[in-house]
Amino acid sequence: MRTDFAYVDDVVPGIRWDAKYATWDNFTGKPVDGYLANRIVGTTALCAALEAAQEKAASLGFGLLLWDGYRPQRAVDCFLRWSTLPDDGRTKSRHYPNISRAEMFELGYVARKSGHSRGSTVDLTLYHLDTGELAATGGGHDLMDPISHHGASGITPVEAENRRHLCSVMEACGFRRYDSEWWHYTLKDEPYPDTYFDFPLA
Repeated sequence: MRTDFAYVDDVVPGIRWDAKYATWDNFTGKPVDGYLANRIVGTTALCAALEAAQEKAASLGFGLLLWDGYRPQRAVDCFLRWSTLPDDGRTKSRHYPNISRAEMFELGYVARKSGHSRGSTVDLTLYHLDTGELAATGGGHDLMDPISHHGASGITPVEAENRRHLCSVMEACGFRRYDSEWWHYTLKDEPYPDTYFDFPLA
């Protein structure tokens, strides 16, 4: 791993994670190329910003749970290959109920060159510090549907408020949101805005 990248949990004590692409619990239905360990990696700049975000979230009674950070380019290439395969329907109802695999790319839910591969983008959510339960947000990670957009209709007031809490925390700590995915944030001053890395998470 590059010297200016780190495992987030080594830098931000107490942060929770569930690296979805290292598991069977993702839209491809199996572990993804390049994810050899269930850990979250990012630039040291990302880690520092997440430390600040965790502190700010705690002041509101929340902790942070990370789903993805740095993503090797080989994982993105794996997504592209998967999108050309016949659809077996195993993950469709949960992750892309109203679109085809090809439309994931056309509609911007999955990118051929992902900001995650630059090392300063993160997918995350909130959980309640007092109970450990995930905050209700009106849909899980990688639900590729308009209901996942910021400002979406069709979610409850509590779910909308929790999305706003996450957004306010992240934007206050130097991140910008991605309008189509309430869980996706990128550092405004990312150190490698034009570089797409491909070392595996090991």
